[in-house]
Amino acid sequence: MKPYKSCSCRDPETKRLLGKKCPSLSKKGHGGWYARYEAPKSGEGKRRQPRIGPFDTETECKKQLAKALGTAASPKAHDERNTTLGAYLERRYTWRLSESETGEGLAKSTLAAEREAIDLYGKPGLGHIKVVDLTDEHFRELYAAMRKINRPEEQGDRSEMLRRLKEVRAVRDGKRLHTRPISESRIRRVHAVLHGALSDAVKLSKIRMDNPADGVWRSKGGKKKKGRIKPLLWTDERVEQWQKTGAVPAKVMVWTAAQTGNFLDFADAAEERLYPALHLTSYYGPRRGELVAAEEQHLSLDRARLHILQSQSDDELDDTKSEAGWRQVPLDPETVRVHRAWHKRKLEERLRWGELYEDSGRVYCYEDGKELKPEYLSSRFSILIARHANIRARAAEGWSTERIARKYRTTEAAVEVALRMPLPPIRFHDLRHGAATMLLAAGVDDKFVSEVLGHASVAFTKDVYAVVAEEMAADATRRIAAFIPRQNRLSAVGAITVPSGG
Repeated sequence: MKPYKSCSCRDPETKRLLGKKCPSLSKKGHGGWYARYEAPKSGEGKRRQPRIGPFDTETECKKQLAKALGTAASPKAHDERNTTLGAYLERRYTWRLSESETGEGLAKSTLAAEREAIDLYGKPGLGHIKVVDLTDEHFRELYAAMRKINRPEEQGDRSEMLRRLKEVRAVRDGKRLHTRPISESRIRRVHAVLHGALSDAVKLSKIRMDNPADGVWRSKGGKKKKGRIKPLLWTDERVEQWQKTGAVPAKVMVWTAAQTGNFLDFADAAEERLYPALHLTSYYGPRRGELVAAEEQHLSLDRARLHILQSQSDDELDDTKSEAGWRQVPLDPETVRVHRAWHKRKLEERLRWGELYEDSGRVYCYEDGKELKPEYLSSRFSILIARHANIRARAAEGWSTERIARKYRTTEAAVEVALRMPLPPIRFHDLRHGAATMLLAAGVDDKFVSEVLGHASVAFTKDVYAVVAEEMAADATRRIAAFIPRQNRLSAVGAITVPSGG
């Protein structure tokens, strides 16, 4: 089993290979390093001593020999030494597909995502490499190439890895169908498929002793772990400061209940088509991808329940963010009423489109029935916020309600709603934070709030939202106290005397 040096030189007279007897082996760069090891006997009981090599150095030869010896005790592992990653991925996918057909395996959406990861990235990138030869560098090279797709860096890269990835991407009329760069979350999902396959190669198939995909995403040491970013409430004082300076006090901001109500009233009065989706996320906080992926079969208005079973990221369906994300959301009577009206509207749109209607089966869709893109929801939200601000700006310039409504192609009722109060900026996802905050501020049980939002634990819900919920409750209490006129009443900022008869 000791490594030895050999070459392919031949005796000039006999023409036989010299191998280990070549006199030039002592010269630098001549020949290569090899090793033999004892493998399990063949089916006929014959002895087998496979040879590995050539390797450039003795050290590399010893390293590979150790790997071979580690799996030599298993006849199956030895027989799998020439199995490529592409072949193993296909074999593993067949197993998982078979399990799914019995009702015990993965969901169809998860299998479809796994199929895409194999076809677009796993096989073209690393499929030709033997499983036993894979290293962590192979995976890092794959992910580096994925990050360049549809980016300027792609143009100057002539690597073989990137070329193979580009060849398999869908093309129509000479142009690539998918023109957006690949996100880090997508790369992580591809990594999860490949890492899972290599784990099975280690634990089930016994092809190798270690998983080369381990640690590829490990964070660098020495960096201080960032704490959770907690939301901040848009109180009157903060809104006033924002109006003066334009500065937003924190990365994550949430509206008060009054501000949320004003936004929903505005969206409703403006006859925003996707108002039901905005209403639902403001009340119960489902994630954007969960809203877009919700199917009609998951919504029961008679039982006032919405089952959140999947999510959509980019152009593909996937599981929810975590196991806790797979949940049931109870709906209040107003939310049920809104969605009954929404179903009626969708039926009217189906009749108008006729044969051109494409029923995606989703709760929220485009007018022609096609499934929504997640970004479209955020876009509609941003448009409404901008329109709300523009209406207030025109009113400050002295424009009439009728003129403003005509300018922004909205209703006069929407203009009147916008003039009631300013709406400071938040992101679409912050509606989810606002829903959590309002539920807690309203005194709803912590565990119930955690389950409705799909959080991993009650502790997470309380840690992130408890402080801002208390602030919202205190703000509401102050408003109630200020609303009810009392004689000789002391406010939070000083004594206020209310005239008699007031």
